[in-house]
Amino acid sequence: MSNKIWIGTNWKMTKTLKEGLAYTEELNELSKKVSSNIELFIIPSHTALIPIHELTSKSRIHIGAQNMHWEEEGAYTGEVSPRMLEEIGIDMIELGHSERRQYYNENDREINKKVHAGLSHGFTPLVCIGENLEQKNNNISKEVLAAQLKVCLKDVTKEEVTKVMVAYEPVWAIGENGIPADATYVAEAHAFLRQQLVELYGETGAKIPLLFGGSVNLENFMEYIKIEDVNGLFIGRAAWNMDSFKQILHRLDDLFA
Repeated sequence: MSNKIWIGTNWKMTKTLKEGLAYTEELNELSKKVSSNIELFIIPSHTALIPIHELTSKSRIHIGAQNMHWEEEGAYTGEVSPRMLEEIGIDMIELGHSERRQYYNENDREINKKVHAGLSHGFTPLVCIGENLEQKNNNISKEVLAAQLKVCLKDVTKEEVTKVMVAYEPVWAIGENGIPADATYVAEAHAFLRQQLVELYGETGAKIPLLFGGSVNLENFMEYIKIEDVNGLFIGRAAWNMDSFKQILHRLDDLFA
């Protein structure tokens, strides 16, 4: 295994600043010991971004934000602009998470605006896509994924898309009651997404990192990362606990030994 893999987690609304700083200090130390082929990232809550960015400024850990507005500024109470995040110095912006789509009615057109705003501010957009259980049961998963991908990346150029990453997170596999996806299903979905990216961007589309997330845990992470078109893992609960995250990283480290 020679290519870099991306391994990271979105904390969602789970850690206080104190908890987040303690976690990040541990991860800082751990990052010194794992292979340089593993690109580490964490996506804290907005309230923790400044101190956690300062804590990781000399480390190899990439820091992302969980969401942002597409406008530079304006009367958007409760929102955070790309200009504000750029001032902090973040690396990544997570966009289109299924919880944002489900609970806050975000749609692909809005996500597309955010992708363009993120790129214009030098961020790496991590674009989340995935079908829900009803769509899966109606056998329209591929149609849903293709539509999400094409609209979210609308008018993103071949040059710009080299800075984009895509996370496939089947909605039915996410969260406390998520059903871990079969590795065969994940392989088929990722192969389809790779095909779509190549159709959109040619050879460049073959190099866009495709991450998988959805009830990734100690029992299944290794079979996911060995899938050809899986270039990384976007881990939930198994990465929020540092003990289990350490186990995952140490075992992934062995792949590059």
